[in-house]
Amino acid sequence: MFTLEDYLTSFTSSLVPHTVLTVYLFVIMGMRGRQVLKKLPALLLSPLLATLLAAGLYTLLPNHGMARFCMGTFAILLMCTFWVRWAWRTEFWRAFSAVCMGGVFQMATSCLSQILILYSDLPFAAVMAVCLIMVPVPAFLLYRLRFGHWFRLLLEEGFGQRRTALFLFAMEVAMEAFLILQVGVQPDYLIPYYVLVLAMAVLEAGLVIYLAQRLDDTRKLDAQQDIIAQQQLYEQDLEIIRQEVRSFRHDYKNLLAGLSEQADEGELNQLRTALSELDTGFDRRIGEKIRASTQIGNVRVPQVRSLLLSKLAVMVQKGIDCRLEAIYSMERVGMDVWDFTRCLGILLDNAAEAAAETETPWVEIVLLSQKGRLSLRVSNPYIGAIDPDKIWTEGFSTKGEGRGLGLPGYQRILEDYPHAAASTSWADGVFIQKLTVEENA
Repeated sequence: MFTLEDYLTSFTSSLVPHTVLTVYLFVIMGMRGRQVLKKLPALLLSPLLATLLAAGLYTLLPNHGMARFCMGTFAILLMCTFWVRWAWRTEFWRAFSAVCMGGVFQMATSCLSQILILYSDLPFAAVMAVCLIMVPVPAFLLYRLRFGHWFRLLLEEGFGQRRTALFLFAMEVAMEAFLILQVGVQPDYLIPYYVLVLAMAVLEAGLVIYLAQRLDDTRKLDAQQDIIAQQQLYEQDLEIIRQEVRSFRHDYKNLLAGLSEQADEGELNQLRTALSELDTGFDRRIGEKIRASTQIGNVRVPQVRSLLLSKLAVMVQKGIDCRLEAIYSMERVGMDVWDFTRCLGILLDNAAEAAAETETPWVEIVLLSQKGRLSLRVSNPYIGAIDPDKIWTEGFSTKGEGRGLGLPGYQRILEDYPHAAASTSWADGVFIQKLTVEENA
């Protein structure tokens, strides 16, 4: 039966690790000033609830200490995760990963306290106070190493985010297991044992930094390839512009050569009309190429820009006229960036495939990011009939067996995003796919 003294002891023993964990969370997640500090008192509910949970589990499972420990530790992990998610307004898996990583550092600090207990004759409370004073030292070291920056970079990628979180959770469980196993270690080997646990925490932190730096190098390489693809697209447009200029000069020369032979006013008026039409057509074609080249620069999400560049290049090779419009800067997509690129790739592939079967193939892409909303519209010409009851059916396609896997997959992706809305329409030989994502949802 829990007494008042037991409650106070449990609360104190839970409050100290929470304090240490909070310091490391601020290093990992980054300082946010007052908006996070105002939410800091809510974290006190976690040790309070942990104390009540410990009392309840002790009542229900008095003879199962290990089960009580595991259940209590996991409950604290979840409570801290929900607090981090609320305080930093981040995703669950990112918050879960941060708490797991902070837990590793908190247990490393616990090892330091155990070493102090073994080396000194100070009472337990004094040792805890010394440890709290020592916490800023490793926290400052992590800050100087930009650990928080590398950690957040590692979790920016939507692809593999859950696997990263589960990996960090496994590391945190391993640290907990090491601290539990200390009970069976002989006193003479306790200090080397704690040093080994500390070394494990350092290696885990180094592994996170290493993986993040590898990811950063990969991103830089992708960015360079993106720049190369963009330059190739510009070079293609410049070559088309050069050919347009040569054709324009050639036509002008022919018209001017015939000017000397024009005598009556009627023929001169016809010549003026022809020159005007030539000017207008030249300006329109050149203007479209220049505008298309500048629109891609407004797409600031690297994954989306790379996909657009690759798809545009393929469409140009297939003779498909591609029109891109992104008049506003697009900094984010409001959903997992890899899921968005998959959706965009499906729509572009379907549009290019349908347009290629028409006499004048074209694909129009409109990206509008404004006031917390991202709107995507992909249009293309089509021939034949469309059955609205079958286009979303797995495996259905007008192209034959084994096709038609795109739109059902596209629909499955969007099922995970209630703030994303898709629509399909067709009229007058034009097929239109729209996707709207509320970025602030």
